[in-house]
Parts: sequence; C-alpha cells; structure tokens
Amino acid sequence: MQDETTPPKPYHHGSLKEALVAAGMEILDARGLEALSLRAIAAHVGVSHTAPKNHFGSLKGLLTAIAANGFHRHRTYMLADANSDDPKQRQRAAMQGYVRFAADHPHLFRLMFSPALCSFDDPALTNAARASYGVLQDIAAGLDWDKSGLPDGARRAEMMLWSMVHGFATLQVAGMTPPDGAMLDITDIMPNFGFLAQNGTQNPHG
Repeated sequence: MQDETTPPKPYHHGSLKEALVAAGMEILDARGLEALSLRAIAAHVGVSHTAPKNHFGSLKGLLTAIAANGFHRHRTYMLADANSDDPKQRQRAAMQGYVRFAADHPHLFRLMFSPALCSFDDPALTNAARASYGVLQDIAAGLDWDKSGLPDGARRAEMMLWSMVHGFATLQVAGMTPPDGAMLDITDIMPNFGFLAQNGTQNPHG
C-alpha cells in the first residue's frame, strides 16, 4: 500500500474514476473517515494528487460517489438471504443484512447517512439510496399491525421498520450494548408481525 509520500506511478487501470472510489472505500474500511483525503486516495491508486479533483471536483464529490457505492452494497447485503416466498422470512433476512452491513463496514455506514459529508442531491447517490430503501418497502408491504388500516399505513410500516433496524445498527456500530454486555440479534427484538394477503385477510405465513 502506498502512502502520501510515495511518488505516483503510471496509471494502468481501465477506469480511473471507479478505481478512485474503490481506493477510497479501502482506506475508509481500514483507517476510517479521518484518513480520507484526495491526496491519500490518489497515492493509494498511484496517480497525481490532482486526479481525484479532476474527476470529482472536491473531496465531498468523491465521498458522495463512495456513499452511492455503499448504498448499492447495502442493498446487496439486505437481499443476500431474502429469497424466500415467506414474507416473514424475507423481512428477517433483510433486517439481519442491514445490521450485518453496518457491522462489516461501520465507517462507510456512517458516511452514507452524513449530509455534512455527502451531497444528497446527487442523482447517483439519490438513486442508490432509493434502491436500498426499496428493500425496506418490500418487507413492509402487507404488514399486519395496528397502523395497517390508516390511509398512509404502508409508509408508517416502512418508517417503523427503518427506525428499528437503523437504530439497532447505529447502536451496534457505536459499541452500545445492554448493561449486562449481551449482544442481541435484530430478530431478538422484532415484534411477531403478521402479513395481510392481497384480499385483506391474514397471510398464513404471518
């Protein structure tokens, strides 16, 4: 691995823009947000320190691209084991994937939800975040709970699940545990929701 004092080497990769994002993610995972700079990322790839600025304009532009990549990975984590026909199993798998992503990539997880570091009006980031949120929409669809009958019951279900899983993941990344130090799984705190079939009756899987 190169550091900032290593002279740049001739660039031989196919896509410099993608390589800079990948380098930023590697530095982020290994050393955290404090280690990320345009110069450090350029040195990691082996190009001139001006190359990242030429492609992304600023460090915030590069961090935004890294966050967009993070949301794509986040979605992949949530879908990894969520291929069951049983909506309850899909829900549990997606929630566990959400938490697992945060545990595996804590610095990236913090970056992805930081408006101070990322530009959330960037189309690539917006689209990636929406695709990730789409998994939450899917596992909230048809949830049978006390808000199901309200006009905006579906949106309430999405926000309830998101608040639960994101709060749990954030506490885990911060190292917060119960007083006895026991680390629970997200499924240990999830209510036993049922699911409504398309005709409005309870799904037998629920």
